[in-house]
Amino acid sequence: MNVVFMGTPEFARVCLEALVRGGHNIMAVITQPDRPAGRGKKPQMSAVKTYALEQSFEVFQPERINRGDFPEKLAAFGADIFVVAAFGQILSQKVLDIPKYGAVNVHASLLPKYRGAAPIQQAILDGETATGITIMQMDAGMDTGDMLLKQEVVITPEDTGGTLHDKLCYAAPSALLQALDDIAAGKANPEKQDEAQATYAPMISKEMARIDPTKSAQEIVGFVRGYNPFPGAITEAHGKILKVWKAAIRENRSCDGVFIQANDGFVELLEITPQNSKKMTGAEFLRGLK
Repeated sequence: MNVVFMGTPEFARVCLEALVRGGHNIMAVITQPDRPAGRGKKPQMSAVKTYALEQSFEVFQPERINRGDFPEKLAAFGADIFVVAAFGQILSQKVLDIPKYGAVNVHASLLPKYRGAAPIQQAILDGETATGITIMQMDAGMDTGDMLLKQEVVITPEDTGGTLHDKLCYAAPSALLQALDDIAAGKANPEKQDEAQATYAPMISKEMARIDPTKSAQEIVGFVRGYNPFPGAITEAHGKILKVWKAAIRENRSCDGVFIQANDGFVELLEITPQNSKKMTGAEFLRGLK
């Protein structure tokens, strides 16, 4: 197919790479504008832009894809389909109606659960044992379109937001290519989402990352897992702010660790980064205090 691709982070990059391997013709790549990042706050290219330039694709970075003459630019490509993955902007119905086959989205959950910006983290926070990839025919709503294909991915007790992201990156390409094959062959079978089962996964901010000790031990451990590596769960101990990367439920509190007292037991902080310091174990942190 002739494809205009829209996406920004690594999850989107693997989808774009799959389209190239699958023999689809990439007519243009749309990604978010370069944003300041790192300590120097220098503008950095997205993972999608970096890959697209390596492949010599034409790249566009509109601040607002639905505004000005950009919809007309999109129409001029004459694409068969728009493929969208973690793009970061909502497409208007005017834009969605441009291609012959409309637009499909690669979403990192089993819809209608976890619509929105952070489905990977939210699935872990909620204690889910499975999530997956949904290929969806887009409409103007927030992840509300008809579902074309689903692929389940298991969540283990050891998974973090980072490891689950990687699992979904592995699952997404095959699901996307199969869905496009079905569309091209006229075999796609759209399925309406059950609005009664819909949940929402809001965008994550650093302000949301503080550990709440009134939660259960299981919820706190899940919180730490879900927010690893971004933005990193936060708590305080001995007057220092700690980022917590790994934690475990304990029946009681020993003298050689750092613990949070939850509402039903204890959580030991196994791997932390104290403010202005390097990553270390809880025991190493305590020894440093002495």
